Amino acid sequence: MSKPIEVAVIGGGCASITAAFELTKPEHEGKYSVTVYQQGWRIGGKGASGRGADDRIEEHGLHIWMGFYDNAFRVMRECYEELGRDPAEHRIATCDDAFFEGSQVGVTERMTDEEWNVWTTCFPSTKGRPGDPLTDNSPFSVASYLSHAVKLVATLLKAAAQEPGGSDDEKEEERPRLRDAAGLLGQFRRLLGYAQLGTLAGLVEALQALESVLGWLGRNPKRGGAEGSLLADLVHKLSAGIRGFAERRFAKDAERRRLWEVIDLMLTIVRGSIREGLMTHPDGFDAIDHYDFREWLEKHGASPATTDCAFVRAVAYDLIFAYEDGDTDRPSTSAAQALRGGMRMFFGYRGALFWRMTSGMGDIVFTPFYEVLRKRGVKFEFFHRLENVKLADPATLEPGERPYVEALEFDVQAKVRGGAEYEPLVDVRGLPCWPAEPDWKQLVGGRRMKEAGVDFESFWDKEKKSRKTLRVTKDFDFVVLGLGLGAVPYVCSELVERDARWRRMVERVKTVNTQAFQLWMHPTMEELGYTGPQEVTVSGFVEPFDTWAAMPHLLSEESWPEDRKPRSLAYFCNVFPTPPGALDREDTSYPLKRLAEARENAVDFLNRDVHRLWSDAASPKGGFRWQVLVEGPGGGSAAKKRSGSARLDSQFWTANVNPTDRYVLSLPGTAKDRISPLDNTYDNLTVAGDWTACGHVAGCVEAAVMSGRLAAHSISQQPPLEDIVAYDHP
Repeated sequence: MSKPIEVAVIGGGCASITAAFELTKPEHEGKYSVTVYQQGWRIGGKGASGRGADDRIEEHGLHIWMGFYDNAFRVMRECYEELGRDPAEHRIATCDDAFFEGSQVGVTERMTDEEWNVWTTCFPSTKGRPGDPLTDNSPFSVASYLSHAVKLVATLLKAAAQEPGGSDDEKEEERPRLRDAAGLLGQFRRLLGYAQLGTLAGLVEALQALESVLGWLGRNPKRGGAEGSLLADLVHKLSAGIRGFAERRFAKDAERRRLWEVIDLMLTIVRGSIREGLMTHPDGFDAIDHYDFREWLEKHGASPATTDCAFVRAVAYDLIFAYEDGDTDRPSTSAAQALRGGMRMFFGYRGALFWRMTSGMGDIVFTPFYEVLRKRGVKFEFFHRLENVKLADPATLEPGERPYVEALEFDVQAKVRGGAEYEPLVDVRGLPCWPAEPDWKQLVGGRRMKEAGVDFESFWDKEKKSRKTLRVTKDFDFVVLGLGLGAVPYVCSELVERDARWRRMVERVKTVNTQAFQLWMHPTMEELGYTGPQEVTVSGFVEPFDTWAAMPHLLSEESWPEDRKPRSLAYFCNVFPTPPGALDREDTSYPLKRLAEARENAVDFLNRDVHRLWSDAASPKGGFRWQVLVEGPGGGSAAKKRSGSARLDSQFWTANVNPTDRYVLSLPGTAKDRISPLDNTYDNLTVAGDWTACGHVAGCVEAAVMSGRLAAHSISQQPPLEDIVAYDHP
C-alpha cells in the first residue's frame, strides 16, 4: 500500500471536524492520514462546551439546531451510527437520543416603555427528519420557496379573518389541474378581475391560483423569465386587494395585526422576488446581496410597521447577531441571506423548526466525533497554537507552479507527563464529556499553570513549552485551514499581504464579539412569573440581551446535590460591542476587562429588564431578586453572606472576544468576498468554516458543515457536490 496522504487540519470546530470525518470514511481505504491541531484542551470551536462544578454545562452561548440543517444532521446521524453505543449502557446512544423537537418559539414586542408582550407559537411537526434523503423535487429553489410563502399567506389570512369563537366556513374547492403557464396565469388573471376579490373567499382562491403558478414555474424554471413581467403585475394587484381587506378587518386587533405583519412580509418577498427575476437569475437570491434586508423590503412596498416588526427584528437581525461592530444601533444583514436563511428556516424544516440537544453541544456533537475519529486513526494534537502559515517563496516556484503552503508554525502550549497522549474527556455518570478546564494533572507543570491562571484558549495567553514547525511533504501534504475568520489576519499574514482576495475578505467580511450568561435558579419559570411555554426560545427583546431560552431539560444532565438543586435554567445571549482595528496582543488585561463588562451588562439587564419577561423576578424594592440564584459548590457560610448582585458570581457568563470566537456577519455586498473551499489558487490549501463561500452565507452549524464537506471534496473529490444539500453555487 502506498504512503497515505498527510492532511493537517487546523482547528476543531464543526467545519474542521466535518472535513476530517469525510476524509477518513472507510470508502477511502486509509488514503488520507489526518491530524487535527487544536489550541487548548478541547475541540468544538464556537460550539465548544465544558462541564464545570456540579457537572453543570457551560456553553459559549445558546446553541439550538434548526430543522433545515440537512447536512449537519446527515453527518451527525452517520457519526452516531458508526459510534455504535449500546442503548442499555448509554443514556445518549443514538442521534434520536441526542436531539428532540423544540419548536416553541417567541418574539417580543414593545407595547410601552415598561410593557413588553411575548408572542409565542409552536410550529407544527412535518414529515421526516433533517438529514433524510431528499425527494426528486428539490425544495431548494426560489420558486418553491415563494410557493410555500403564498400558501402561508392564505393560511394566515384565513386565520386572521376568522371571528373569535367562530369557524371558517370557507371551503376549498378542487382547482382545475392546468398544465401550462398560460392556462394557470389566465385563471389567475380572471380571478383578479372578479368583484369578489374583496372577499376572503376570493382572495384565498386567487392565492391558491398563484401557488399553482409558482409551483409550475418551480418545475419549469426556464419559463420563469417569459412569464415574470405579467406575473409581477398580477401579484401587485393581489397584494393591493389583500392590503385593503386587512386594513378594514385587522387594524384595531393586536393579535390580527401581528398576523398581518407576517402576511405583508410574505407578500413583499413574493412580489420583490418576481420583480427582481430571482426565479431565473443564475445567482438566485445572491442577486440581491448588495441590499440590506429592510432596505429591500422597503423598495418592494412593505409597510414601515412590517419592516420594523418584532418578527423581522428577531429572525433577520437578533438571532444572527446582525449588528455591525456589535453596535445595536447599526443593524445590517444581506437581503440575499435573510431570504435564503428565512425561507429554508420556515419552509425547509423537517420534523421540527428547532431541535434541542439533550446535553451540552460538546457532549452531543464533539464527543461522538472525537471518539469515532480516534477509532479511525485520526491523531489529535492538543495544546498546539498556530502562529503562522508560511507560504513558499514565489522566487522558488517553477513556471506554472501554483503557490503552496511550505510550513505551519505552532507554539506548543503544554507537554503531557511521560510523553503520553493527552486524554481530554471526563465521565459524567457514564457519559463522556469535555471538562470546562484542562486536566492539569496530566500536564507537566500543571499545578503551577493552574495557580498562575493560564488560559490556553485565550488569544492573549503566551504559555509556550516549545516551538514546532511542520514541513510540507515531510509532515503534511494538504492543509485544511479551519480557524475562525477573526484569527486569519494574525496567523495568515503572508496570505493577506500577498493575495488581494484574502486581503479584501478580512477587510470586508466582518466579525463581532458576543456575550452570554446562564442562570440556575431555585424557583420554576412559572414561579418567576413566566406563564408561557416552559421550553421556549425567545428573541427580539431589549438590549443588551435580546435572546433567551428556557433550558430546564439540561438540569437532569447535571449533578446537583438535593439542597442546591435548581428547578429552572435560563440562557441569555447577544452581540457585544466590538472595537475597530486589530487587537493588542500585549494588552493581557483586555479579556478580563471585557469579561467584567459582560458581567455588568448581565447585572444591569437583570435589575432593569428581566421582570418584563418574568413578572415575579423583581424584588419589592425594585431590581432583581438575587436570592433566587442557586449558589455554587462549597458555598457554606461564605455563600450565605453573599447578597445582591454578588450572588451572580456563582453563575456562568462569558465574553467571546477571542478572534476565533467572534461571530461572522452576513453584511450586504460581502458574499462575493468570501473564498470557497473549492478555490484552487494554492496547491495544497483549502479553507473550512462558516466564513467561506459554502452556499449558506451565515454563521451557523449548517454552513460550517457544508464548508467542511466542500473542503473534503476539494482534496478527495468526495462527497460528490450534488450530495451536499442545497449547495447550488458554481
